[in-house]
Amino acid sequence: MTTPNPLLENHELPPFEQFKPEHIEPAITQLIDDGKKLINELTENASNATWANTIDPIDQQSRLLDNAWAVFSHLSNVADTPELREAYGKALGLVTEFSTWVGQHEGLFKAYQTISESDAFASLSQAQQESVNQALLEFRLSGIDLPKEQQEQFAALKGELAKLSQTFSEQLLDATQSWTKHITNEADLVGLPDTAKATLAQYAKQKDKDGWLITLEMPSVLPVLTYADNRELREEVYRANVSKASDQGPDAGKFDNGPIMTQILEKKQQVAELLGYRHYADVSLATKMAESPEEVIVFLNELAEKAYPQAQKEFAELAEFAKTNLGIDDLQPWDVSYASEKLKQERYAVSQEELRAYFPAPKALAGLFETVTRLFNVTFEPAEDYETYHPDVTLHNVYEDGKLIARFYLDLYAREGKRGGAWMDDCRVRMNTGDAVQLPVAYLTCNFTPPVDGKPSLLTHDELTTLFHEFGHGLHHMLTRIDSKAVSGINGVAWDAVELPSQFMENWCWEEEALAFISGHEATGEPLPKALLDKLLAAKNFQSAMAKVRQLEFSLFDMHLHMRTEGYSSDDIQSVLDTVREQVAVVPAIAENKFQNGFGHIFGGGYAAGYYSYKWAEVLSADAFSKFEEEGIFNTETGLAFRNIVLANGGSKPAAELFAEFRGRAPSVDALLRHNGIAA
Repeated sequence: MTTPNPLLENHELPPFEQFKPEHIEPAITQLIDDGKKLINELTENASNATWANTIDPIDQQSRLLDNAWAVFSHLSNVADTPELREAYGKALGLVTEFSTWVGQHEGLFKAYQTISESDAFASLSQAQQESVNQALLEFRLSGIDLPKEQQEQFAALKGELAKLSQTFSEQLLDATQSWTKHITNEADLVGLPDTAKATLAQYAKQKDKDGWLITLEMPSVLPVLTYADNRELREEVYRANVSKASDQGPDAGKFDNGPIMTQILEKKQQVAELLGYRHYADVSLATKMAESPEEVIVFLNELAEKAYPQAQKEFAELAEFAKTNLGIDDLQPWDVSYASEKLKQERYAVSQEELRAYFPAPKALAGLFETVTRLFNVTFEPAEDYETYHPDVTLHNVYEDGKLIARFYLDLYAREGKRGGAWMDDCRVRMNTGDAVQLPVAYLTCNFTPPVDGKPSLLTHDELTTLFHEFGHGLHHMLTRIDSKAVSGINGVAWDAVELPSQFMENWCWEEEALAFISGHEATGEPLPKALLDKLLAAKNFQSAMAKVRQLEFSLFDMHLHMRTEGYSSDDIQSVLDTVREQVAVVPAIAENKFQNGFGHIFGGGYAAGYYSYKWAEVLSADAFSKFEEEGIFNTETGLAFRNIVLANGGSKPAAELFAEFRGRAPSVDALLRHNGIAA
């Protein structure tokens, strides 16, 4: 008797506890075969296509594939195993091939053209019209206009790129997990706070070792670089971290992403040329708010010109402080976080570690929910009777006026087999299924320090803002009112506007009125004291220009790299980065710093020629928040306006149009510069 495949069933929520890696290939194969059969049948006579007889049934079928893939792709990021990795590699190839097949399906393209040119097009909803318009652009970006031979070449390139990006991510994960340093003498850890040492002790215990274990996971690296008095230890950890996945450092060549990056860039340029674009940056910006790579470069250079002089001054102050107060005559990269924390404490008498006690994870989460409730009139409750993939992962329900409108999985803590960083991903997309509406479900993933010995995880203020940031993405996905799959939630939103809700939500982490209920001391429950808040606010823009130029370095590097039409060797890539660093960097880079080899956003994720989006959206978010500064940070009318205009509409209208509708004008950089303490 054949065992049923849970991924082929129409589950409202993922069947995590029934899932096995061997389920995925047969499920994906069958769902793709079903999808191909349906598309071929419905587009046999494309000249008669309507939304109802073509697009809607195809959306219903593709929903099943999306929902199955949402289980597998998520688990590959948060519960990596050799079996899962092998199965993922096979399935990824199938999904990529199918995506390219759909993008080059002549009949489906003609069906969309028929609908867009029909008299009935005007009677479609705004969301449906936008879905059709975006689909036609995506078809052209998928090579629909190419001759058959070039279409096949395009499909092969897309498949190869998907595999290369996955290899890049896997090698980065392997490199991150391969290096450890076992500490048996506590004297080597002088300066580290107890919370950090407890984490390192837990890492050691997980590996059946005594003492402490330093890894290249961020909950380990950051405390060592920020607090360890042992300069040699800081240097060793720093060098291991910045050289990972490269031909340098302790694992030199073992997980080297250099050749992978070269192949990715070469193939992306081939894709661009096949589509008739100058370079891949043009391809990337075809679906974004910014109109050209040149416009982006001008935008980034303008920010750099304003921030760089202040960043130079901040670094000079830090070097002088380190020399005078810490006995460090030659400030090195592994000293910067350490010296910065010492200077920050001297100047403002506040540290991230001191703030931890006021942000126990459960309290911070409750404060986040209260903030969202006040702003957007929704409430949250923990769900019951659901399947999960790890004991730390919880499911929550979202209600509006007592009605369930969305759900989200919360996965807060770092662990082995889970990739680093923080992100939101969609698990289920809101859409009309004919007789009902599929409610949106989100994955919200962070890598905070896990609870130790029954005590709650204590967040730094930086981690608090990360939590609010990712939840902003989640709200964009969950609070949509759009039922057309292609533009529901974050779908169809211009990439350089998708960070608007996330960066926007961070603002409440700095407001006294909000921190009164977001914070609560782990022992007493008392909110963050006014004196400490004043110090936090005073320190808010500490080295803000240094932070700004670092992000501009990443953005300029990404854009310049993808504007190249040749020269993609490891040396060429390094040369691009070196040139950008000469323009904007103030912290000198050591020879083995191979940041690019771990730049997962552009080589393993979707940010290629799009990393500037963080800065672009930062302008939007700061300007949007300035309306709350003018009208009250919990002004109900303003909050509901943001929800009803920006969050509810998803990708159904152009982002620039939605922003102008909310703000009453085009965006301005003034609020961002003011928030960062940089002179306009």
